[in-house]
Amino acid sequence: MIARLKGYYDARWRCSPSPRQIPELNGLRVLLVFIVSWYHIWQQSWLTPSVGSVSLDFLVRAGYVPVDGTILLSGFLLFLPYARTMFMGEPMPDVKRFYQRRIMRIVPSYYFITLLMLFVVALPYGMYHSTQDMVTDLLAHFTFTQTFSLATYVSTPIGVASWTLAIEMQAYLLFPLIARCAMKNTAGTVGVMMAISWMFRGLCLWTMNDYSMVVNQLANFLDVYALGIMAAMVYVRLTLLWKNVRRPLVWQTLATALLFLAGWGLVVLLKAQAASPTYPDIQAGQMMRRTFFGGLTAIVMLALPFTLLPLRFLMGNRLMKWLATISMNYYLVHQNLAVHLKRLGIPASVTPEPHRAGERLWQWQYTALCFGLSVLLAVAITYLIEKPGARLLGKLFAKINRRENAET
Repeated sequence: MIARLKGYYDARWRCSPSPRQIPELNGLRVLLVFIVSWYHIWQQSWLTPSVGSVSLDFLVRAGYVPVDGTILLSGFLLFLPYARTMFMGEPMPDVKRFYQRRIMRIVPSYYFITLLMLFVVALPYGMYHSTQDMVTDLLAHFTFTQTFSLATYVSTPIGVASWTLAIEMQAYLLFPLIARCAMKNTAGTVGVMMAISWMFRGLCLWTMNDYSMVVNQLANFLDVYALGIMAAMVYVRLTLLWKNVRRPLVWQTLATALLFLAGWGLVVLLKAQAASPTYPDIQAGQMMRRTFFGGLTAIVMLALPFTLLPLRFLMGNRLMKWLATISMNYYLVHQNLAVHLKRLGIPASVTPEPHRAGERLWQWQYTALCFGLSVLLAVAITYLIEKPGARLLGKLFAKINRRENAET
């Protein structure tokens, strides 16, 4: 019986993982976004989570750090086709198609949520001092340049969490060029990207006392993107080597152990980050630990597709795929929703500041409502706005491409 089960296990999973489809990363994305949203909701509720007698206070206090993991995952997935070109001889990704797909994926729901926040929250509650401030903020968000100004980044009333999408779109502009450079000279390209980030951080830490405007600029994430590029190369090579593995169960066990070891390292980093006493210390610690967090997350990302079957199934099942599908819109709406629900006094509380008073019933009701409504809104926006919008843009781009091909 044991031999039969082992034979089935080897036959079922020997050809995995794939250098193209990596379902386990859906679960990783969902986990990262969930922790970040938990942090934002905790900021309003002050509900300290625990498992039995084990406090998870460090996880929510440092819950903003996994945003770096989503950036790393983006860099990995963006470079994966180029890594397949390098090691498998596949055609070079088309640059025009790259930009079109990014626009189709992000712009419809991002623009919709930005306008929704403008007309449902910002304007009705008089959150702009003037029409000029409103127009400036809106244009900055529509052009993904809100991170360049304090008013449109830190003080904006139409989507504080949207800065992440701005960083991504800024990176997309450069990525085809970076990818080609990495293919020709991997060590040099990765070295330059990391050097830029480290020098930028060093200059900021040396000359500034307030890091609010620099901690999340693109220059501060170049080393994370570089780690994603290297991870994509390593992953494709590993999938090719996997074909010759004779004892997959042994290697999957080792990969699982490596994953848990990297996970332990991440917990140590998060606990150290959560212990930062002041806001400048928090931001300084985030910058100084960013490369280490990215490196450990890269190990988790690389090990996960090679781990034992139960863990792979847990992170790569259909539910995780669906949650990953709505994760971007969930991320964009959850913080706005949490802040606005509290502003409206929903759900009702006994005291004016229930989070300070420690109203446990309100804290649990509010937390559940934030998570639940965020998921419902994300589902609605994904299937009513994002996907129809992507189809319309896809038809438009196809028409443009046909016209350009006809002219040439």
